[in-house]
Amino acid sequence: MPDMYELLPFFIPLAIAEFGLLAYTLYHILTHKTYKRGSRGLWIVVTLVGMQFIGPILYFLLGKEDS
Repeated sequence: MPDMYELLPFFIPLAIAEFGLLAYTLYHILTHKTYKRGSRGLWIVVTLVGMQFIGPILYFLLGKEDS
């Protein structure tokens, strides 16, 4: 089993990307009023429950209203 310190160079950028995507998704949800499907509350729950890339990606694929 690999030592935890050997995996840190992989996990740190992954965690930064994950939290950055989550923050941008929440910002986008809170600043827009219309969505293709669902409501603001639904997309906040989906984004927070599916936090590890899945929730934000679902929002941008299914919920984000086209500009």
